[in-house]
Formats: sequence, structure tokens, C-alpha cells
Amino acid sequence: MDRNARIFVAGHRGLVGSALVRRLKAGGYSEIITRTRAELDLTNQATVTAFFNNTKPEYVFMAAGRVGGIHANSTYPAEFIHENLAMEANVISASHRHAVKKLLFPGSSCIYPRNAPQPIKEEYLLTGLLEPTNEAYAIAKIAGIKMCSAYNRQYGTNYLCVMPTNLYGPGDNYDLANSHVLPALIRKMHEAKIRGDESVVVWGTGRPRREFLHSDDLADACVFLMERFNASEVGELVNLGAGSDIPIKELARIIADVVGFDGVLVFDTSKPDGTPQKLLDVSRMAGFGWKPKIGFREGIASTYRQYCEVLSGNAP
Repeated sequence: MDRNARIFVAGHRGLVGSALVRRLKAGGYSEIITRTRAELDLTNQATVTAFFNNTKPEYVFMAAGRVGGIHANSTYPAEFIHENLAMEANVISASHRHAVKKLLFPGSSCIYPRNAPQPIKEEYLLTGLLEPTNEAYAIAKIAGIKMCSAYNRQYGTNYLCVMPTNLYGPGDNYDLANSHVLPALIRKMHEAKIRGDESVVVWGTGRPRREFLHSDDLADACVFLMERFNASEVGELVNLGAGSDIPIKELARIIADVVGFDGVLVFDTSKPDGTPQKLLDVSRMAGFGWKPKIGFREGIASTYRQYCEVLSGNAP
């Protein structure tokens, strides 16, 4: 990508989008186009078309979307499938109509079957049933992948699809009703420490295993691919992950240690566990010459510092 090219980062205020903006600015890209949700409704086709007509982006990072944890996905499946499908369809089709040179579409590891063999290879897509708690979101993301693939095949476009594992980092969502497990635990542990609570409740048995990747590592991988590879070289999709996972019980203990909460962890087994394991096979990305740089404990510590400084105002 030319350093002076017009680059649209959709969803620039979110976890992924904000990391992409940081990475692009650090890489010397000067024409980064962003819009808030109030300024640009990506679910409205006419609005998206007008935006592309006016700004004429040359590259697109499609980081916008409705996201959340098990509770949010289970409670609002209609909104998750409708809003994500609408945003994907509008941005991808507008990118084609306006001759965008290259687009990157981040999906999610939840697109893979619930009981997929571990580690999960890219070719396991659509080989089994999805996890029921986030089926609507997963179907929307699968549709985005297949839409990019269809445009590449029919029109010769250059749309890349990456499938990140569970992400965390600056700008995460800490709303206990809608957030993912890692930011939810950071907030729970922090508030319990401030109140002097003797215990913190963690959803589920603690046995499911999860893989985590810092959002800045994800952004680095995305820019790495956009700068060096075309869709024909990458294939339909490529996994982005750390290459290792841990049980939720161990994750909770690490966060408690980082935060400084020394109370008891209580696992509420009446709550759902979700998929038993989601470890991505990252050999394809490693073959391209990329691997993550941020250590897990280091990443959690920096994320907690950011949470204290920006969201709570209480420095650790």
C-alpha cells in the first residue's frame, strides 16, 4: 500500500479498528479515513454508497461489526445477524463498485464447528455444527467470508479474510452484560479489589480452553498481509492466533494476580461454558513469515493499566 493512499478503517473506535489506526499511523500512512457510527450508518446502503462516492477510499479495513460475549450473543441473536450482514454486504459491495484496490475482512474463530478437531485448520470451515450460543454472529461472519470469496472469483477483486482468535487490548468493551470473558474478568477483579470483596464469580466451570491475541498483534498481522500479499496467495481465509491456549480457570487466576485481587474465585456452573476449545492452527500465517510479539501476561498487564487510566481513573 502506498503511504499516501486513502485508507478507510470501518469501526475505528472498536478494539480491532483502533488497533489498526494505531498500526497504520506508526507505519507512516497519512490518509486514514474514519467515521463514527453517528456520522456513517454502515447498515444503510444509500449512506454507505454516498460515503464511498465522496471519499473514494483505495483500501478498506472492514473492522466494524456488532460483537459481544456469550450473554450478548444469546440475548440478541436477531440484532447480531442482521446488523453484521447489513454492514458486510454494504461495505463489500460498495468497495467493488468503487474499485477499491484491496479490502481486509476480519472474521472470528467462532465461525468454525463447535467440535472441530484441535488445532482448527482453515479447511474445517462448514464441516460441522456451530456453537449454539453464537450461531447468529458466526453465520453472519461466514457470509462475509463467502461474499469476499464470491467477489474475488467473479470480479477478480482483491479481498482478504482473516480469522482472529479471541482478542483483547486497549479499547475493549468492559460492559459486564455484553463483553467477552477477558475484559469482563478484568473489570470484575478490579471492582472486587476496590470494594474489598472476598470472592468473584466466574461464569461456567472454568474448564473450556481459550486462545488470546493482543489487538495490536492482530493489527500488525493485518497490515503485514495487506502490504505483502494478494487474496490469491492467502486463499479464502487465514487464521490469526497465538498458537497456544489456556483454561478459563487459569485465565481468571492470571488476571486476579495482575489486578491484585487475592480473594476466592467462585465458578458458577449454572452458566454456559460455550465451545469446549477453540485453538487455531496458525501454521499458514507462520509460513507467510509473521508471528505475534506481545507476551500474554505482558499484554494483560498493559490492558489493565489502560483500563485503570482511561475507564476507571484509578491507576494500579
